[in-house]
Amino acid sequence: MSTAQGARARARTEVTAAIKDEARRQLAAEGAAKLSLRAVARELGMVSSALYRYFPSRDELLTALIIDAYDSLGEAAEAAYAKVSGESPARQWVAVCEAVREWALARPHEYALIYGSPVPGYTAPSTTVPAAARVGLLLIGIVRDAYQDKGVAQWKLPPELGPEARRMAEDLAPDLPPEVVVVLIGAWAQLFGLVNFEVFGQFNRVVEDRGTFFRHAAGQLAHHVGLVYPQSGAKER
Repeated sequence: MSTAQGARARARTEVTAAIKDEARRQLAAEGAAKLSLRAVARELGMVSSALYRYFPSRDELLTALIIDAYDSLGEAAEAAYAKVSGESPARQWVAVCEAVREWALARPHEYALIYGSPVPGYTAPSTTVPAAARVGLLLIGIVRDAYQDKGVAQWKLPPELGPEARRMAEDLAPDLPPEVVVVLIGAWAQLFGLVNFEVFGQFNRVVEDRGTFFRHAAGQLAHHVGLVYPQSGAKER
């Protein structure tokens, strides 16, 4: 790459970052539904036609922000896991859950973009899926490692849930029993339900010591998923 090409690439990277930063400020002030390319351009001192060379539409800018948010959340969760990778699966699970909560509380507007109300008129493309899957895949990995090591406790499923349980297992974790995958997906949803309640103010006047409460709730989710080493391998409950 020539010196001129390198300078242009750096300039494009810097302008792209500035556009995203201003868009995040708009998210915090106005919400995703009111994100405007013209307003972003105006705040940056750019003409709209120049900004369109970076993001041809509002939806493309939203997609970039969503991928960035999912990746940032995933990186936080993975960093937390790395610090406790030698500890018990239950401790790993709780550490990842706490990292998700801490990230959400530190960046509530970005959290709202990915786990809040859908943005009217916007449909996330498939390019967001790899970033969105990072936390889920990390939790699946923790359970998989436990299952392959000393085993996990398993809940019995009602017969009518069997076909759906097998389908989910085949799609998400074919090396895990359907009984484990079902409760794992439920726990994943409950994790973000807990975070949503705190980020969006539903715990006001209900839970005061929220960090301690969350840690306990995350530990209960770990137990429910089966991260309690049975004395003689996996067993049903």
